Amino acid sequence: MAYNNQPKPDDRSDNAEKIQSMIQDTTENIQKAEESMQFTDSEQQRQQIEAKNQRRRESIESFQAELQDET
Repeated sequence: MAYNNQPKPDDRSDNAEKIQSMIQDTTENIQKAEESMQFTDSEQQRQQIEAKNQRRRESIESFQAELQDET
């Protein structure tokens, strides 16, 4: 039995749209997290949210650099 496995062609035509969507989703997550901080009294939880949002901001910077490469 012979297998004829062929790789799928590399289609990057919609990469810019996908990256832009990821930037938008991550920005929304930052805003939701900041809103949720108003309802917590836990300093530990507040610090965790701030740390996660910082990582999200760094991701957005990476996405923006990748978006520039795509356009």
